[in-house]
Parts: sequence; structure tokens; C-alpha cells
Amino acid sequence: MTEHYDLVTDLDLPWQTAGHGAQLRAVRSAAMGLRERFAAGPSAVCVRTLPRTTLAYPSRFAFWGWERSPAPFVSMTHRTLLVQFVRDGARKLLLFNPTDIDASRRTPFFASMIKTMGPLASLAATTFDPIEVQLKALGLRCEDIDYLAFDHFHTQDLRGLLGTGNGSHQAKYPRAKLLAPRREWDDWDDLHPMQRAWFISDGKHALKSDNILFTANDLALGDGVMLLRTPGHTSGNQTLFVKTDSGVWGSSENGVCVDNWAPRASKIAGLAKTSRLFGLDYVLNANTPEHAAMQYTAMALEDALVDRARDCPEFPQMLSSSEATPAAFAPGLSPTWLHREIRHGALELTATSAP
Repeated sequence: MTEHYDLVTDLDLPWQTAGHGAQLRAVRSAAMGLRERFAAGPSAVCVRTLPRTTLAYPSRFAFWGWERSPAPFVSMTHRTLLVQFVRDGARKLLLFNPTDIDASRRTPFFASMIKTMGPLASLAATTFDPIEVQLKALGLRCEDIDYLAFDHFHTQDLRGLLGTGNGSHQAKYPRAKLLAPRREWDDWDDLHPMQRAWFISDGKHALKSDNILFTANDLALGDGVMLLRTPGHTSGNQTLFVKTDSGVWGSSENGVCVDNWAPRASKIAGLAKTSRLFGLDYVLNANTPEHAAMQYTAMALEDALVDRARDCPEFPQMLSSSEATPAAFAPGLSPTWLHREIRHGALELTATSAP
């Protein structure tokens, strides 16, 4: 399957390092070396950010319980990234985190939370234009998308995206190949009790397998685009890195905002004090800390690879796939700095794209 991507091997041995402390140092060092090469290479053609929905999320998960606020929830805005890049002279389109928003409400944790909150749940939820409408506004059709990928499979129901072999679901993206980390894919078949609340158990039932590319490595998808393993939050967690005219960016849900990657610069009460007290550089998004030390190391990898925000260099250019955003019901939990989007380049349309 390597015709669809190239392998990045810089981090293979570092991730195999024994001992969490030694592994952290090895991964961080290798990431810094990889960053130099990636930053010196070509850029992606275009990056656009497509807002999908807002949602409430427990603040004790978002900030590992370090926050000092009476608010039980933080507001988050979930977004999809559209990335166009060149591979072997051809332009390709990737959607990163193209979540089926309606189906995702069946996630056991959120279904229970919505039921408990009752009418209040709708106050936290703002929906944006459907993704096909946003793509059309850019001159694209769902049929133009070449690849789909997710930072992890929490809350995902893939059947409406890829279609099923039994005909129960039609594919929204009929040409797209899903880049699916094999380890997490297999976990989905036999979930541990600590995982069950966050996965839709039948979310990949009867999928058309010919649209799935199973992965087990770090990937260079094309010019200026990498998909690297960042395990810990889940077994197959991965982060998208793109090189743009504003530097290198990353996107994942290891943190819910830049404060997670730079808590000592945070103005959210409790984060700076606690990080200094315990000598920690990162605050986990810790709803399912399957491997907390490994997730911390993954955040160090991300921090080493990306550039700093030009207008606020205390913080890295990590755009959370679900970014915490200010809300009246979340006093004291507004991020110190908001990225909101990655915007780069101009989309290059093909003759078959929608007018």
C-alpha cells in the first residue's frame, strides 16, 4: 500500500526506547531533527478549516483536573481540516476529522450527558453548515476527496462516510481512502471497559474494506503533509502536521487548546501554578488516559515539531481538533490564546471539481 504514502522512520527507534523518561528524551530529540527537515521542505498547497459543531465537555477531562473554576464544562468547537497537497506531481485532497456529527451523538458518554442535561444540552450545541455545503462553497464535491483520516476514533461512526457492503449506508466520500491505524482499529473490535464510553460500538460494522488503508507507521502523505503516531490518548492516536506560509502546524486532540501545551504561560487559574508545582510542561486532555506518560511524550513530540504562534510566541501552533472556546457557561475557562483556524494557500481546482 506504500503507493499512497511514504514512510517516515525518524521516530521508529525512539518510540521503542525502554523507560518513560528515556523515551521522552529520545522522541523529543528525534522530533526536533525531523522538524528541521520538514520545515526546510516544500509546503502544502492549501489548508482550510471547516467548523462543524460546538459542544460541552467536562472541564476535569479538558485540563486534567488542574483548572480552578466552578464550571463543570468547557465549550469546544469541533473542526475539520481540508488539506490539498502534491504527491508525485498530482494534487490530492485530505479531510482530517470529517466527523459524522449527527451519528457521533450516539457515543455512549455524550448520549448519557445529553440525556442528563436535557434542554440545556442544546444551549451548548451550535451547528454549522454541513460539510458538503462548505466544500461546495470552495468549489469542491465530496467525490473530489482522496483521503480521510482521524486523530483517533473516539465518537466516530464511519458507515455514512465510507458506505457499507450490505447497502445500509451509502458513501458520502465514494473515492476516498481511509488511513486507519491498525492497532486502534483492532481495539475497536474488543473494547476495554475504560474505552467503551467513547467508541460507537457498531461504528465500523460492515464497512467496505476496499476503501481502507491500514497503517502502522509514520506517514509522509505528500509535499508538506505528515501523519505521525502520537499514542497515549488512544492506542492509535495520530497528529496531522502541515507546512504552511506561517510555519509548521499540528492538529490533534491531545490538548483542547494551546494552554495544554504551554500551561506555564496559561491564564486559566490553576494551570500555571500546578504545572510549576509538579514540574510538568504539558496538561493532558485526559478523558481516557490509556497511557498517560506516553500521551505526555506525544505532546512533547508535537511541541518540538511545530512553530510558535507569530502573534503570541509563548504558545505552539497546535490547533486542537476540538478547540476550547469562550462561553458564558464556562467562566474562567477561556483559552489564553485562540487559533481558531489554519488558513494557507489557494485551492487549486481540477476540471472535474464542482463549479
